[in-house]
Amino acid sequence: QVHVVESGGGLVQAGGSLRLSCAASGRTFSSSAMGWFRQAPGKEREFVAALSWSGGSTYYADSVKGRFTISRANAKNTVYLQMNSLKPEDTAVYYCAARRDYCSGYGCHDHGGYDYWGQGTQVTVSS
Repeated sequence: QVHVVESGGGLVQAGGSLRLSCAASGRTFSSSAMGWFRQAPGKEREFVAALSWSGGSTYYADSVKGRFTISRANAKNTVYLQMNSLKPEDTAVYYCAARRDYCSGYGCHDHGGYDYWGQGTQVTVSS
């Protein structure tokens, strides 16, 4: 069984920063990419960022480009999401996900391509 666990959410004022962490584990699990998605109340889940282990390529939604950074930790199957210059519209539950298959470009944006999901962590940005 694969477990995906996020941490690091919270309440922050607009313009502030937060860092989310995500670790995926399982006895025989090995991912090809990990991603972050978010879902605000009344809205659909949307892609935020992804990192492909092959070559370390990163991908971002236009709405967070230049403000958010996804990076890998030294530990296998662990990623961070550094969120700077946060805006009230970034308020959402943030989900981490891992996928077995390789992806690149917009292929990494599709939440249907991810196999394992965390329980989500709330990020609230006050104005």
